[in-house]
Amino acid sequence: MKSLEQILSECEETAFDLNFKLAKKWKSEEATRVIVGYLPTYIPREIIHAANGISVGIMGTGDRKQIIKGDAYYQSYICHLPRGIIEMALDTNLDGFDGFLFPAICDCVRNLSGMFKLSKKGQFQRYFDYPQNFESSIGGKFYIQELEKVLDDIFKINGVRVTAKALNHSIGLYNVNRQLIEKIYDIRQTSPWKLSAVEMYHILRAGQCMPVEEHNEILEQVFTHLQNERGEPMDNIRVVVSGSFCEQPPIGLIKSIELAGCYIVDDDFMLGSRFIQGDIKNNSEDPLHALSEAYIHQSTFSSSYYDVGNPKGKRLVKLARERQSDGIIFCAASFCDPALLDRPELQKEADAAGIPHINFQFHENTGQFKIIKEQAGTFSDSIKLWA
Repeated sequence: MKSLEQILSECEETAFDLNFKLAKKWKSEEATRVIVGYLPTYIPREIIHAANGISVGIMGTGDRKQIIKGDAYYQSYICHLPRGIIEMALDTNLDGFDGFLFPAICDCVRNLSGMFKLSKKGQFQRYFDYPQNFESSIGGKFYIQELEKVLDDIFKINGVRVTAKALNHSIGLYNVNRQLIEKIYDIRQTSPWKLSAVEMYHILRAGQCMPVEEHNEILEQVFTHLQNERGEPMDNIRVVVSGSFCEQPPIGLIKSIELAGCYIVDDDFMLGSRFIQGDIKNNSEDPLHALSEAYIHQSTFSSSYYDVGNPKGKRLVKLARERQSDGIIFCAASFCDPALLDRPELQKEADAAGIPHINFQFHENTGQFKIIKEQAGTFSDSIKLWA
């Protein structure tokens, strides 16, 4: 078993490899393998795995790539994420990808799918929509049709026809993946000093770029290492971070929150890895139906998720209480309409529940980390002194 430090170092390298060398190497080892890139937040990765593919999360460039060509494609008053991804597409970063999925998040991502079509990146480019009706016979049926379209896209490339057995096997692997992730989050709730939020982020982001079997091995080893003592507890408050489900915050921002005296005990970074709550049925004669039912009945809350009948504000309060959080940090990307439009209602619910909160915005490739650290530090001190 590798040391925890070695695992964390390798995960950090994989997480921010904008050329996705590990995934491309995996593809090169077998003729029918495919790479399907997807944007945040969530896609059912099980169907790609069952079709002999690897799903690769394209989370943007952060501060690791200069944006030049991408700025010509989008206006300045939107988030930074699409410009960075267009820059990657126009360079060689995404060469070797067979297809791309653009989950229904916002108009920017919808337009990005059209730009990929026009530039003919990959052999298919699909805007992946989600049901807004949560009856199995209506929204569930629609969702299954969306899944079948993706499977057909992949079949046209590699000729792999997905069987119920293969799909059930893939569902089982991702069930294990989610179980292990939640076990580690549970450890971080009780002993957050054992594994920092930045280290956890690297582990989850690396999992977006490798086969699920390899990521499960990493998670197993991390979980084993965390049974031992590591680090020392500090006089920090516990917080839940909300609003960073799509464009990812710079690592410097996450570090700034931690250095300001906050243990991040839950968050919506890399939300796609945790979007489905609990296990999906993996012994079904109709596994596509099982995936559909899981999306309708087991999805977490997000500003990209239609929530009539299950308000996300109450779910955020429930999460904060379950994690024994002292407060909530609303941390959204600049110009992120879904997150920023939801924020007032989420804040009202936090106020009604008596949960302290603070908010700020960030930019993917820059950040006023000193100011954010001061804000988070003041928030932490005020809770320690007066809460």
